[in-house]
Amino acid sequence: MTKPPPGTKPPPKPQGSAAPAGFRYLPGYLGAAAQQSLLEDLRHVVRAAPLYQPRMPRSGQPMSVRMTNAGSHGWYSDKQGGYRYLGEHPVSGQPWPAIPPALLAAWDDLAGYPDPPQCCLINFYQGPKVRMGLHRDEDEETFEAPVVSLSLGDSAVFRVGGLSRRGPTASFKLHSGDAMILAGEARLAYHGVDRILGGSSRLLSEGGRINVTLRRVTV
Repeated sequence: MTKPPPGTKPPPKPQGSAAPAGFRYLPGYLGAAAQQSLLEDLRHVVRAAPLYQPRMPRSGQPMSVRMTNAGSHGWYSDKQGGYRYLGEHPVSGQPWPAIPPALLAAWDDLAGYPDPPQCCLINFYQGPKVRMGLHRDEDEETFEAPVVSLSLGDSAVFRVGGLSRRGPTASFKLHSGDAMILAGEARLAYHGVDRILGGSSRLLSEGGRINVTLRRVTV
């Protein structure tokens, strides 16, 4: 994992960002070798816990993003139970695999929180119509710990706002290797992915973007 030299100021927020205090954007946090190594770790996770397609609670329509999890808690959604965390894979019924050590190290480096993450949510975006609507991560029991996000593969047009869904937002591009942290007031900031810029990275042989978010679920 690449780190800035000692004394280097952290990068500023994206121009015009509406995110409240606690939002951090770290472009190029993972170098090329670290990205490739993490990709191999995630492939091991997916072999143990295959990707699934959650459904919207009200309509039952499938989300465009496929996902899976590692850790003691895994995020899931369907029409019957809504948004929630499960202790096992919703299809296989098997426990989630462990969070890879490289991601635990990234949490230690970026989160500024004493306890380890309980959930590693892995989102896979593939195709021109795949997106993630404006939302905030609020299905956890505690919001004291940050959400740490890492991007791999094709770039994404990411949108971030404030604490109100109808408030102002700003967009910027997240590239492979970038990290982002939602902490403090920004822990409940609205955010989403407007589109994926296909062909912008060669990391994934068939294209697409992987987004990994690390989070605490319980106190």
